[in-house]
Amino acid sequence: MTGLLGYTSPLLVAGAHVLPPLTTTLMVGVLLPKALAGSDRAHRTPRLALTAWTLLGVSLIASVSLTALHLLLPAAGSHHLSRFAEACIVSLGAHRGPLLPNGLAGVDTRVWAALCAAASVPAAFAVVLVRELLRARRVRIRHAELLRLVGSRRPGLPATVLQHDTPAVYCLPGRAPHIVVSSGALQVLTEQQVTAVLEHERAHIAGRHHLLVAAARAFGASFRTLPLARLARTEVPLLLEMAADDRALRRCSRDALATALYAVASGQTPPMAFAAGGPSAVLRMRRILTPHAPCSPAPRTVFVALTAVVALTPLVLACCAVPGITG
Repeated sequence: MTGLLGYTSPLLVAGAHVLPPLTTTLMVGVLLPKALAGSDRAHRTPRLALTAWTLLGVSLIASVSLTALHLLLPAAGSHHLSRFAEACIVSLGAHRGPLLPNGLAGVDTRVWAALCAAASVPAAFAVVLVRELLRARRVRIRHAELLRLVGSRRPGLPATVLQHDTPAVYCLPGRAPHIVVSSGALQVLTEQQVTAVLEHERAHIAGRHHLLVAAARAFGASFRTLPLARLARTEVPLLLEMAADDRALRRCSRDALATALYAVASGQTPPMAFAAGGPSAVLRMRRILTPHAPCSPAPRTVFVALTAVVALTPLVLACCAVPGITG
């Protein structure tokens, strides 16, 4: 606390710096994901909900980085950062700034350590994400090689046919995407139903949904103790399936898609593939057959804006926290 002599406790200064990013971590890591996962509006507008989950993930990574930064720079943190930013800018030119006449050489070791600690959080996530993308790509490549050996093509069907009695439809996304339909699916599905499931799989490929699934898995592995990470691993794939359903409904009827999902719900699919059926088929069938009124642009914009404000406001406060305070 500040006494008669103007002394400011270093603990209070540290707390003032760390409190905003810690508040953000609590909100986006614990409170907001639980509310979002249980929201009916999220399933009504899956693309909008995916935007909200992405904002929460970015906000959490930023808040954890800022927490590490302020823990190592509890006093006058933003002042140190402004000096560092100036040093980075002026170091690109021939002149020197007024705060740091020696450029980057004038930044002390403690600032460098704090910046490295803050950068390690997104860097660690990036490493896990790249590893997840490469692992998924290897699995898809191996399965694609197998399909070239055992699969076949049929005239007028833009998919690989796999001889299997169980109805199944799935796609392998990536640079060389494949849509696979089992012979059992072709026996039980009508022409309209085949068109519906093919449109569903094309939506996964066109939307590059495998990148979001990989990001959700990497996020879950990086922050596994937080509800946001656990819920994102299940909610993001489900929302992507719903988004693919919505895109397929632009070219097929609700009955055709719902009955097709029912027919292929029990089909087995390889890892890293998007299946038209799967465990979420019943929930998606109910959603397809009981459509809601479309959400108007105004509420959608407000929803995204409120999510962004709630998630990012504490980060702005953390970046600007108590400038000029000295311990």
